[in-house]
Amino acid sequence: MSASAFITITRPHNAVVAGLTALIGYLIATGTLTPPSLLLAVVVALTTAGGNVINDVFDVEIDRINRPKRPIPAGEISLAGAKAYTAALFAGGLLVATLTTTLCLAIALINSVILIAYAVRLKRTPLLGNVAVAYLTASVFLFGGAFAGVEGLVQNLSLAAITFLATIAREVLKDAEDVDGDAAGGARTLPMIAGVRRTGAFAFACACSAVLVSLLPFGDWWGPFYLAGIAVVDIVILFGASRGLSCTTPGCVRDSRATSILRAGMFAALAVFAVAAVI
Repeated sequence: MSASAFITITRPHNAVVAGLTALIGYLIATGTLTPPSLLLAVVVALTTAGGNVINDVFDVEIDRINRPKRPIPAGEISLAGAKAYTAALFAGGLLVATLTTTLCLAIALINSVILIAYAVRLKRTPLLGNVAVAYLTASVFLFGGAFAGVEGLVQNLSLAAITFLATIAREVLKDAEDVDGDAAGGARTLPMIAGVRRTGAFAFACACSAVLVSLLPFGDWWGPFYLAGIAVVDIVILFGASRGLSCTTPGCVRDSRATSILRAGMFAALAVFAVAAVI
């Protein structure tokens, strides 16, 4: 087994970015960063890495065809070794989480269970897989806020809700882009059941809900900068989702770049909340 493969299989860039996002969540909740808050990044990075490895474990047969250079199908890590590594990463994340707060530990435990359930079953379940991804993405902000207590978690509810709804929109549109490949692989996704046009309408409804949530007076956000900044974010999110509204084919959704625009909107929302927290 290759030592470098144990890094590659965790998708380290993804895990590190997730960890840094937890720190931003704490910054948004409190307006500052403290040395103990670095524990948040470690917990999220380890847990995310564990989720990435267990995904490779359960996708090994697919990866033998689609991604033969991934560590397990390439023979750089054995299946048994990857399973043990997964357990170690999740255990490490939970162990570090015991040094944070009870609320953070509870979120870390729940998310670990959902990551395992996603790899085992949820990713192959229409819509539930999308909801799981959306929750896990949004919960990083709740986790960061929870380090400051219930008040910090509540402070981050608006951003978490926007992220959750916009991520669902983006995930179902990504599935719409991949209908042909998913059908060949035997998957069942929302666009395959409801059709691409109805999926686009559902994504747009989720985006509209994200916009409505962004205007609710959660926490202490309301002010000139927030309202101006979030207006731009809302326009980007609505524009992105609207791009998929008229599509009836996967190729149309891909050409619309709706998922890329929605991702840009979510990054913009994060920037608005982070700046609003420190000014």
